[in-house]
Amino acid sequence: MAKYAPPFTLSNKTLTLVAKISESIGRLTVQQEQAKLLRLRKVNRMRTVQGSLAIEGSTLTQQQITAILDGKRIIAPPKEVQEAHNAINSYNALTQWQPTNPSNLLSAHLLMMTGLVNDAGRYRQEGVM
Repeated sequence: MAKYAPPFTLSNKTLTLVAKISESIGRLTVQQEQAKLLRLRKVNRMRTVQGSLAIEGSTLTQQQITAILDGKRIIAPPKEVQEAHNAINSYNALTQWQPTNPSNLLSAHLLMMTGLVNDAGRYRQEGVM
């Protein structure tokens, strides 16, 4: 069997160009994967917020929640829009809180109830003896 001889010779310049092309392809692949992960996180975040609000009776759609996440204005009841903003802010702060810390509980309440109740972030004073 005859040994194959390609119709070209490999030079240092050719090898350098092939290495640069391979490096660029690798970078593009990583960027595409990161973009997919970011989209997936955004979709999951939107679904989590929309689902949490729906439990409380909100009528906001997934498209409306997505628009709010993107910083756009939507046509919806102001209370529901405020609830959505509060939920988004709360989910963003979630990793900073300790579940057993009472001041973290009040911080969470403040974020969730801002613009909805007057005593957001405080314990109730009514009924205290």
